[in-house]
Amino acid sequence: MRTTFDNPAAVPPPVGQYSHVARLDLGTGSLLFLSGQVALDSDGKLVGEGDMAEQSRYVFETIGGILAAHGAGFDNVINIRSYLTDMELLPEYAAVRRRYLTGEPPTSTTVGVTRLVRPGLLLEVEVVAAVSSAPRAD
Repeated sequence: MRTTFDNPAAVPPPVGQYSHVARLDLGTGSLLFLSGQVALDSDGKLVGEGDMAEQSRYVFETIGGILAAHGAGFDNVINIRSYLTDMELLPEYAAVRRRYLTGEPPTSTTVGVTRLVRPGLLLEVEVVAAVSSAPRAD
C-alpha cells in the first residue's frame, strides 16, 4: 500500500497548504481522496459571485480535471460530500451535479454551513473515487 499526494497542473493550484488529491494505491486499484473544491480560479479570484449554478459548474469542472489526471472520471466517484452556505440554493446545485454524476449515484452527504474559507463562496465539494490499477495519466 502506498499513498501519494498530487496537485495536477491542469487545475488551479490549492489556495492553502494542502494537496488536491491523495492517491492510495492498493495493488489491484486505487482510491482517490479529493480535497474540497471551491470556485476560485488560478489567481485565487471568485468565479460566479452570487451564482450557484456557475460556481457548481466550475467546481465540477475542477473535480473532473483532478480525476482525469489520475485516469478517472465521474463514473469512478463512490462518495461525494457537499457543503452549501444557502440550502435554498440546493435545487440549483443539484441540477448541475446531475449533469456530471450521470450513472449510479454515489453515497452522498450534503450539509448546510454558515460560511466557507472565502467570502462569496456558495459551496465546497469533495469526492472519493475508486479506480482500477490501470496506468494513470500524468
